[in-house]
Amino acid sequence: MVSNELSDKTGDPGFMKRHPLLYQFSCILLLFFLFLGGPVRAEDQDDIQLAGHNKWLAYILGKQLPVMHYSHKPVDNDLAVAVFDLYLKQLDFQKRFLLQSDVEILKAYTLTIDDRLKDGKADLPGVGHRLLNRRIVEIKEMVDKIAVADFDTEVKEYYETDPDKLDFARNLKELQERWRLIVKGQVFSRYLDLQEEQEKAEVKKGASELWQMAKDKVAKRNREIFHRLEQETRQDHYDRFFNAVTRAFDPHTGYLPPAGKEDFDIHMRGSLDGIGALLREEDGYIKVVRIIPGSASARQGRLEAEDIILEVAQGIEEPVDVTDMRLRDAVRLIRGPKGSEVRLGVKKSDGTLDLIPIIRDVVQIEETFVKSTILNGPDGSRIGYLLIPSFYRDFENSGNGQPSRNSTDDTRAALLELKAAGVDGLILDMRNNGGGSLIDAVDIAGLFIREGPIVQIKTSGSDRKILRDEDPQRLYDGPMVALVNQFSASASEIVAAALQDYHRAVIIGGHHTHGKGTVQTVVDLNDLLPFLKFGQGGRDFGALKVTIQKFYRVNGGSTQYRGVEPDIVLPSLFQYLESGEQYLDYSLPWDQLEAVEYKLFDGKSFDVATLAVASKDRTAVDPGLQVIADEATKAQIRSKETRISLRLADMIQERADARQARTKLGAHYRQYRVEQGNDLDLVKSEDEAKVPDEDKWLEDVREDPYVGEAMRVVADLRR
Repeated sequence: MVSNELSDKTGDPGFMKRHPLLYQFSCILLLFFLFLGGPVRAEDQDDIQLAGHNKWLAYILGKQLPVMHYSHKPVDNDLAVAVFDLYLKQLDFQKRFLLQSDVEILKAYTLTIDDRLKDGKADLPGVGHRLLNRRIVEIKEMVDKIAVADFDTEVKEYYETDPDKLDFARNLKELQERWRLIVKGQVFSRYLDLQEEQEKAEVKKGASELWQMAKDKVAKRNREIFHRLEQETRQDHYDRFFNAVTRAFDPHTGYLPPAGKEDFDIHMRGSLDGIGALLREEDGYIKVVRIIPGSASARQGRLEAEDIILEVAQGIEEPVDVTDMRLRDAVRLIRGPKGSEVRLGVKKSDGTLDLIPIIRDVVQIEETFVKSTILNGPDGSRIGYLLIPSFYRDFENSGNGQPSRNSTDDTRAALLELKAAGVDGLILDMRNNGGGSLIDAVDIAGLFIREGPIVQIKTSGSDRKILRDEDPQRLYDGPMVALVNQFSASASEIVAAALQDYHRAVIIGGHHTHGKGTVQTVVDLNDLLPFLKFGQGGRDFGALKVTIQKFYRVNGGSTQYRGVEPDIVLPSLFQYLESGEQYLDYSLPWDQLEAVEYKLFDGKSFDVATLAVASKDRTAVDPGLQVIADEATKAQIRSKETRISLRLADMIQERADARQARTKLGAHYRQYRVEQGNDLDLVKSEDEAKVPDEDKWLEDVREDPYVGEAMRVVADLRR
């Protein structure tokens, strides 16, 4: 489904209005096509209005989307192959339902997709709906029989979790064996959950009773899954097909059906019932895109970007499987009253499983804003630490002349305080910053240079636009490093790229940032051609989210695809993870424009190569960074082993290993703070909730190995 990364505030809702000839031509052409081009034939006794609705959508995607999209990608056989690939993944990504013969039937429609779209037709989703429904009925009967059988706990057998390593089953017998392994894994996992719950229970149950409970719970959960699948309508399949068409243009372009408009930018920020996580639906899974700073998830600490949510439970109630569930339905399960507990069963990026309890709460607004403190450097210096969690701006209130807050003003105020305190260097932390207001990205970068271009924006078919810092004042000109990671995206990449191009700061992070260098606008299809609704019974056509622009650095290179490559690379727990734009299907490529004229930083110069060598030598002996490197290597090994052992003893050991890894990381972080002389002498109660929030934040900063190395690089810059 639609990728829900935060878009920058450069979207162009007036796109069609500013292209009146295209608008008028579309209206005339579509009137002729729909109302003069002959009667609409409804398939399978579908409502005639619904058939006309889908016919119009198919035509819009086939004719107008290529005009609106940045790439102007043609609707041809290459696009048709991409559409089929994405549609099949959405239909049965885990290869649990369709047979190879079913796939061959569907594949026969591939090379007609482009021609049918241009004619306002779509055959594939109707065929896919019929085939999938038939298999659901057969598999439901299989699973009912499997669920009552006994399973051997000692036999060595495995289930492959990576769909790319699986073929579609050749026949029902193979499919039944696949489901036997799936159900066996479900039952064993639930049994181990119940065993862990027994450790806290007052009344203990015997092993045989726990096994029966596990089987009953798994059977009930699977019945609910099949019931949910049976409730999917023919229109749901059409909507998924239309979204496959749009995603073939790029991963940030998507069709938002009427019921799915709420899927766009679902992030539960600031609500009374949220956990504070930005989610997206991807290939049948609910994936965490970003954790909102200050949210319940951020404070709990275990839910992370790239986690896949498999189950959702209300407190101690039975979990609901959200695999293959629509995003809006999964979010309804995750939401709930403030103070209530939700338990998320997640699959971590290294393949391990975790059950994460989160108490729903209000996002602590102060935690989402810019924060700063002063750290004691290794050479006795005072180093300013400045955290920018996102580039926020209250556009609504500021546009109405009402009091509002923005990240530029907050950053400026924090910098002035740090300067007044006499800091000797600065760390700018933009890790996990998913972007936000482009205005603030430009203005904040401008606080560190005298004046000049910050970013280039290119709209396909038009001249580039250059956004500049016009203020000749440089608010801070001392030694400076910027921290980024794989989850620094969009606006944060613009700031990091500008600081790097101007040689204003040393960029420290993983191998690359996310690489989202595109801008989207949302086109409401009801506003585009409102007259069509008169013949459709007032039917809502939904909306299109369309990529219309790309970002480019002042040196000419795009931030798209490659992201920003740091000057100094540190080990990361996620360094093995294929996370970023370059790993997304059909993402737009890296390219470049001409560089614009800009003046390099005229302060104290530095040699990046020398700094990188010194940092590498320190990293090799740093206890905090080495434990991260060691665990990253182990995580990479685990991630490549995609087969799950279904021997009970192996599953028990895997859980123990995952707990040990988390404990080891936590212990090393605490020890690191003491070894570096950053112990705060805070309350050392076993109940961390008793530690004041501000003190806890300071404690986290001081024990962060990345911040520690950033301070040492600042010390190098001062020499």
